[in-house]
Amino acid sequence: MNRFAFTRRRWLQASAAAAALPARWAGAQKNAVPLPALGAPYPLAVVPLLDGGRFEPAQADGRALVLYWWASWCPFCAQQSPEMQKLWAAQKDRGLRMLALSIDKSAEDAARYLRQRGYTFPAVWNGTDVARAFPKPDGLPVTVVRGKDGRVVQAEKGQLFAEDVADLARWV
Repeated sequence: MNRFAFTRRRWLQASAAAAALPARWAGAQKNAVPLPALGAPYPLAVVPLLDGGRFEPAQADGRALVLYWWASWCPFCAQQSPEMQKLWAAQKDRGLRMLALSIDKSAEDAARYLRQRGYTFPAVWNGTDVARAFPKPDGLPVTVVRGKDGRVVQAEKGQLFAEDVADLARWV
């Protein structure tokens, strides 16, 4: 894709996002932080998964980790999440790690949404304790890739298209 098409697509995406977000968006942004800087270390913490398991930082040692903040009510997340599932299914056996962080009002809402759609990527509810360990960057959806060396190699806010999500496999 040429540079102009990429820039125009991002501009259109940002314009649509600004015009279409639901009212609850404002509440979700209260504690947002800036996107992490490329090259910055990204520390991890132990957090409980919605399926009853736990995410352990050691699971990501020497592996790429995709962090994906989303919400069941977000129309852009609804389009990106199926692509994240495809990425997870195709790359988990190659070493990709993923942690999807729901900002829904409750863990039950997030878990029900994942079940109804058949999503199997590891997910947590970004409640108080998890939000302290993994503060949500400004925007939604947000995708941050922590490289094999523990440093941020990519950070995006706003919806990624199918080809953008597929391209995350380059970090594996």
